[in-house]
Order: sequence, then C-alpha cells, then structure tokens
Amino acid sequence: MKRPIFLGEISDQLRIHEVCGLLGPRQCGKTTIAKMYAKIFKGNVYRFDLENPEDLEAIKTPLRTLEKLEGLIIIDEIQRAPELFPVLRVLADRKQARYLILGSASRDLIRQSSESLAGRIGYIEMTPFSIAEGCEEIKLLNRGGLPDSYLAASNSGSVKWRKAYIRTFLERDIPALGFNIPPILLQRFWMMLSHYHGQIFNMDQIGKSLSISGHTARRYLDILAGTFMVRLLPPWFENLGKRQIKKPKLYIRDCGLMNTLSRIENEEDILTHPLKGAIWEGFALEQIIEYLRLDSEEAFFWRTQNGAELDLLVFKNGKRYGFEFKYADAPKKTKSMYIAPGDLKLDHLYIIYPGQREIFLDQKITAIGLTPFIVNRTL
Repeated sequence: MKRPIFLGEISDQLRIHEVCGLLGPRQCGKTTIAKMYAKIFKGNVYRFDLENPEDLEAIKTPLRTLEKLEGLIIIDEIQRAPELFPVLRVLADRKQARYLILGSASRDLIRQSSESLAGRIGYIEMTPFSIAEGCEEIKLLNRGGLPDSYLAASNSGSVKWRKAYIRTFLERDIPALGFNIPPILLQRFWMMLSHYHGQIFNMDQIGKSLSISGHTARRYLDILAGTFMVRLLPPWFENLGKRQIKKPKLYIRDCGLMNTLSRIENEEDILTHPLKGAIWEGFALEQIIEYLRLDSEEAFFWRTQNGAELDLLVFKNGKRYGFEFKYADAPKKTKSMYIAPGDLKLDHLYIIYPGQREIFLDQKITAIGLTPFIVNRTL
C-alpha cells in the first residue's frame, strides 16, 4: 500500500522543519513509508537503522558520522539512542540536510526530542492500516491494522503473528526502552486492561487486582500509552452545573491486539463475546480519529453522573461533532442523544454502526455505517 496520506504529511513537515519525527507502534509501516519517501526525494539519501549493530556503532560518534552528509538522513528506531537529539539540534541549525527520524515511542516517552529540538521538529503519528486507506472493515475488525497481521495469508496466520508480536514487544521492545519490568507481569497488566476496554479507568482497582500499587499501575499504563498500545481518551467538561465524570476512558488501540488479548480469533468469537459492544466502540473510535487526523487535544468523551454520555466529542474546523458507536442492526435514539446535542452545542451527532445505510433520526442526528461515513463524509 502506498499510503499517500503519510507521504504527503512527511513532505509537508520537511518543508517547514529540518526534522520530521514519524512515530507510531512497532511494525505499523514506518520503515516502509520512509523507504517510499526516499525514492521520491530529490537528493542524496542516507539511512541508519539503530537495530543494525553496524549503524548503531557508527552513530556512537554522531557528529563525525553525520556532519558532512547532505540531502535526507533517515534514522530508524530513534528511541534506542535518545542521546542523539542534542546533536541533531546542532546539525539541524546548519540547514544542510533534512532528518526523518522514526520511533516506536511517543514524544512524551522520548522527552529529549521535545526539549532539544523545539521549533525544529514536526511530528506525525503513523497509525496501522485503516478504512480511510481502502482496507476492509470486517477484516480490520478481526485482524487489526498492523500490516503483517492484516495482510497475513490466513486468519490463523494472523492470530499466530499477533501472539508473537505481543511476546516480542514485552520481551524485547520494552527492555530496549530502558524499562526493567518482568514480561509476565506487564502481560497480565495488559490483559487486565483489555477487560476495561471502553470503560472509565480505575487505577486503584486494577492495582489491587494485580497486587501492585496505584503508582506502579500508573507507570505501566504510561508505558503502554507511550508505545501506542493503549489510548486514554480524556473527558470533556462543559459549564453545565452538572456533575461530570473526570476520569479518562481506556481503549486498546489496535483491534487485532485487543482480540488476541481477549482470546478472540474470528468474527464468530466477536459476535458471542460479552465485550462485543466495547470492541466495536474502540474499533470505530480509532477509525474515526484516524480518518479525521485528530490530535489528542481535539478528541474527548463526555459523561455526567446522571447518565448522559457521548462516546466521542471532536472539534474540527471550528465545529463540534458528536459520535455514538452502536453495535446494532438499526440504532435508535436514546435519552443521551436528546441531551448531548443541546448541552454540548453540537453541530451534528452521528451514530456509527456496522451497516451500510444512512438513517436520518433528527435534524441534527444521523445513523450511518462506519465505512459509508469514512468514504462519503467530509466534516
């Protein structure tokens, strides 16, 4: 897949900044897209893969290795050498090259990038495959969007690949980031989070279940969020005179990994699983956020202690849109759908369901299938 959205964003960022940080989960396609961009770049291209011992050795003297190079310099797995960022600042100020750095950890987890390269770097969050890129909804729901999982020759092959991915992530990638956590404990924590998928997150409750402190649970959560495995969707507060929920909602970001952690192997398993509604909610929510290319400060949920709620509130082009995700053949209006548009001053509320029809339920409320919304709607 050519993935023109990300190729265009890389070009835009490197026109503005000397450095572009392409961040996203492990094996989501960052290296492939960097190679694609290298082919269309007009000039010399140099690539350093910090998982390659030779490249890692060369980069131990970064100024000597990089200072004479001109054109495009690609540095893959940048989280393995955060000490490079101060050097990149010096090199970026010389303006003789552009730098495309790839990382499997967020900028919050790689703090040196935001501190050292302020004003010199533009970030892109690269996501797994999505409906917006032409992928099949049902296949994505079953396998997730990580390329090797989605493109596996068989469903059983996809399941095996995801199990190996989780094991490698816990046993190799987490230690490579400098975290000394027993893989089995972090796996238990991750699996526990899957039971809270789509729910308000209760740190103390999870900590007690695993006999760890709330502080330790928070540390584990920050690691999983910082490596793009987990999303914490923040609550939105409106000045309504109503008591509103102030804790975030939690989602396992890739539906395929969520299925594997929940021991789901096919579509039939989803249909009979007690969390099928939450699985659909998390899947559709990620697809909408990816399609709209929303930053973290543009997406929220809303809930009051009286029971009124909205699964996703987004701000786009100066307007407010609400989304409810319903795993139903023919979604209907609920009490919350009468309350949310008025209380939150929504321009429109969309009910996203696994169907193909568009159903107008009210002047500002439309039920529409996930794929039809992404293919046919522009906000």
